[in-house]
Amino acid sequence: MTRTNAEPTGSGFGHLWLGEGASLLGNATSAFLIPVLAVVHLDAGPLWMGLLTAAAWLPWVVVGLPAGALVDRHAPKTVIVTANLLAGAALLTVPVAGWTGRLTLGQLLVVALTTGTAAVFSRTAGIKIVPAVVGPGGLEQANARLLGTESLTHVAGPGIGALLITTVSAATGLLLDVVGFVVSAICMRRVHPRRRADVGITPERLRTQVAEGIRIVRHDRYLGPFVLIGGVSNFGLTGTSALIVVYLVDTLGIDPSYAGLVMMLGSMGGVAGALVATPLARRWGTGRASTGLLVASAPCALLVALAETSRQVGITVAGLVLLGATVVAGNVVRGSWRQRYVPERLMGRVVTTSQVVNYGAMPLAGVTAGLLAHGLGTRPTMLVMAGVHLLASLAVLLTPIGRLAELPAWEDPLPSSQRRSPSDDAATPSVPVRSTS
Repeated sequence: MTRTNAEPTGSGFGHLWLGEGASLLGNATSAFLIPVLAVVHLDAGPLWMGLLTAAAWLPWVVVGLPAGALVDRHAPKTVIVTANLLAGAALLTVPVAGWTGRLTLGQLLVVALTTGTAAVFSRTAGIKIVPAVVGPGGLEQANARLLGTESLTHVAGPGIGALLITTVSAATGLLLDVVGFVVSAICMRRVHPRRRADVGITPERLRTQVAEGIRIVRHDRYLGPFVLIGGVSNFGLTGTSALIVVYLVDTLGIDPSYAGLVMMLGSMGGVAGALVATPLARRWGTGRASTGLLVASAPCALLVALAETSRQVGITVAGLVLLGATVVAGNVVRGSWRQRYVPERLMGRVVTTSQVVNYGAMPLAGVTAGLLAHGLGTRPTMLVMAGVHLLASLAVLLTPIGRLAELPAWEDPLPSSQRRSPSDDAATPSVPVRSTS
C-alpha cells in the first residue's frame, strides 16, 4: 500500500485546530498557575501537590468506561462543546473565590475533579472527531499539528502564567483558561465533519457496549501491550511532573517566575517531536518509529531530576526537552495508527478503556509521589518515578510490537462467538481501518 500525504485542510479542521489551541493555551497556563497558587499562596506541600494531580486524573478511573460508550452514542461535537462549557464554569469559581479571600485547597481539589471529568468526555470525543474531519489520509498531519500546538502552548503557558503572576495574580490569571474553554466551544460549533461519526448506542445496551470495549483491548495483541506500557510509563512520568514545581522552587531555590521560564524552555522538545514524527514514521515505518521513540525516551526522565542546585538547572531543561520530543513524536505515530486501526463504531469505548489504564495510573502516581516525597524528599522521589518510566519504555522490546516494521491493520481480536453483527448497533457499521506501509 502507498502512504498518503493528504493535508488536513478546510474550514472544519481550521476551526477544530483553533478551538483546540485556545483551550490548550488556557490549560497550559493553568497547569503552571494552579501549582504556584497552591504552593505559594496556600502553603501546599508535596502531599497536597500529589492530591491535586490525582484529582485531575481520577475521573478517568471513575467515569472513563461509561464515558466511552456515551461518546459513541452522541455526536462528538456536541460532547466537546458541553464538556468545555462545564469545565469553564467550574474553573471560573477559582478567581471568584480568590477575589473574596475564600479560596482553599479543598476547592482546588473539587475544581480539578470537575475539569478532569469534563476532559474525559472532550478528549475521547476529540480523538473520534478528527478522522471524520480530515479523513484517514490526513491523520498524521492533523495529529502532528494538534500535538505540536499543544507543545507550543506548553512553551507559552508557563511564560504567560509567570507574566500574569507579576501583573495581576495567579487566581485572576486563571480567567485565561475560562476564556479558552469558551472560545473552544464557539469554534467547535463551526466544525462540520466531512462524514458523520457513528452514533446510536441505545441506553439499554450501555453495559454491553462497555464490556465489548474491554474485551477488544484485552484480547488485541497490539492494543493490550501499548495500554500496559502506557499505564506504567504514565505512572512514572506523572509522579515526576507532580513534583516539578516543588522541585524547582523549593529544592533548587528558583523564583516562581523563573520556574515558568524553565518549564517553557523544556516544552520546546514537544514542538520538535511533533515536527519530526511524520517524517520518522515515513522513513522508518510506524512500528520502528514507535519502538525507537519509546526506547529513546527511557533515560530522558532521569535527567529532569539530576540537578542539585540552581546552577545545574540546564540539566533539567535538557531532560524536559528530550523527554518532550520523544514522547510527543511517539504519541503522534501511535495515535494516528490507532485512529486508523480501530473501527469507528468502537473508537470511544476502545479509547476510554485504554485511557482508564493509561490515565488511571496518574492519580495513583500523584498520591504515591506525594507520600514518597514526604518521607524520601522531592528529588529522590522524582528519580524513582523516572526509573519506573525507564523500565516501562524498555519493556516494548519484549513484546511483539518491538519486532514490527509497520504497525498492523485491524483484525477483530474477539473469538467469533463473542462478535456481534453490525445490526446489533444502531450505528452504521464501520469499514475496518487500513494501515499504511
